[in-house]
Amino acid sequence: MPPMQSEKPNKVIREAASVLVMRNGSHGPEVFMLQRPGRGVFPDLHVFPGGKVDADDAFLGDHLAPPQSANHPAPKFKAAALRECFEECGVLYAETQDGPLDAKEQQRFRADVLNQRVSFKDYFERSTLRFQDDAVLYFSHWITPEFAPARFDTRFFIARVPETQSAQNYAGETVAGGWQTPAEALQHYAEKNWQMIMPTLTTLRMIASYDDVESLMATVQRGSHRIPVTEALHKQGMQYYVGTWCSS
Repeated sequence: MPPMQSEKPNKVIREAASVLVMRNGSHGPEVFMLQRPGRGVFPDLHVFPGGKVDADDAFLGDHLAPPQSANHPAPKFKAAALRECFEECGVLYAETQDGPLDAKEQQRFRADVLNQRVSFKDYFERSTLRFQDDAVLYFSHWITPEFAPARFDTRFFIARVPETQSAQNYAGETVAGGWQTPAEALQHYAEKNWQMIMPTLTTLRMIASYDDVESLMATVQRGSHRIPVTEALHKQGMQYYVGTWCSS
């Protein structure tokens, strides 16, 4: 069943970010999806990696490029997406001046963050990491409708998984994680095996027609992935586009 609706308007909106981690599969592009546990205000949902913007993300955002246009959010949103992506599925879009972390060090880094032995910010600063800013592209903006039990001002991003890395869900926060073509994920929803909300469903539909990740990323880079934001979609939370997609 869909998430419950609140009886009263919910005025509390928390900032959040999410990232579509993509790869080429045998049947076209695949996206890494997580299943949330059966508790909380949105139980059992299948989602993309992501979470709330926290206090450290403003600092991390200073290490990213400024917004390209009025369409693009403050850097703290991308920083939150990159941090949450690493915590939730182990994919790191950052490297040292000598190149990517080796696999064992990256695993240690993630374990230390998840077990709260070090913060992502402190390790990032201590190891002089640099974000792979250009590898992660802005995708869309959603704000949860006012009668939802919890509301989020969420910016979505998209990136291809680095060839030397693999995605794996964090069992402490998710039930499962795995790669799906958008069509497979939408079929799971149609057959009522998965629960998803409108931002996830619409995003899957927006990426379902591409033959490979390269063409999808090129389209997002230009802003040509955008769809008309109808009144019905806007009521579900999809935000209107503002001006041009980017400055170049």
